[in-house]
Amino acid sequence: MTEHKVVNREEWTAARNELLVREKEHTRQGDELARQRRDLPWVRLEKEYGFDTDDGARTLADLFDGRSQLLVYHFMFGPSYEAGCPTCSSMADTVDGALPHLHARDVTMTYVSQAPLEKLQAYRRRMGWNMPWVSAAAGDFNFDFGYSRTEEQTREAFAPMLEAGTPPAVASNARASGTDVTGYLTEGPGFSAFALDDGVVYQTYATGARGLEFLMGYYGILDRTPKGRDESPSEAWVRRHDEY
Repeated sequence: MTEHKVVNREEWTAARNELLVREKEHTRQGDELARQRRDLPWVRLEKEYGFDTDDGARTLADLFDGRSQLLVYHFMFGPSYEAGCPTCSSMADTVDGALPHLHARDVTMTYVSQAPLEKLQAYRRRMGWNMPWVSAAAGDFNFDFGYSRTEEQTREAFAPMLEAGTPPAVASNARASGTDVTGYLTEGPGFSAFALDDGVVYQTYATGARGLEFLMGYYGILDRTPKGRDESPSEAWVRRHDEY
């Protein structure tokens, strides 16, 4: 017998309508936050970044691919990794099918990682993705934007956590990525937005951590189920789609 509160249809409808008022308020707040994101000031990029791509060496401006807006997902796949981070992989599943719709709105979306291009290409084939994925291994792009660090910087930055004992979720993702904990933590996930205007590239937005949940389409779906996300902060439940 369920321990959850059970009511008749009339009481349920009243409770649902009360919640609907708050959901609509939340939607309006989201619209306002989106407007504020668009109103953020831009910063001009003075440095020309280079990448290894399927089509050879390209600059950041080249990655716009003829469009005026570029979204970059900083995918956790470092030089010591043998496979991409499972969580980043779950996000790529969500976005890959949306690419034609983004292109229709003058938006290019690209994935960037520190691993050599050959590793990225092989993993993309395994996952069956179509999205552009480039390597920043030859330059400073991910380092300058704060999504990659050396192993020495990593040991220093995460010293308290490593000394206290690696969280099970981090250890699990490191194993799944084919590297050790330090190697895994040399990379961090992130999202950056850029605009191209009269040949000049500007950064317009960036987010990380829980700010990336909008890319995890399954979270919004799970939030509407009876059990919700049903996850523990210490448990790495997300798997690559071919591993469930």
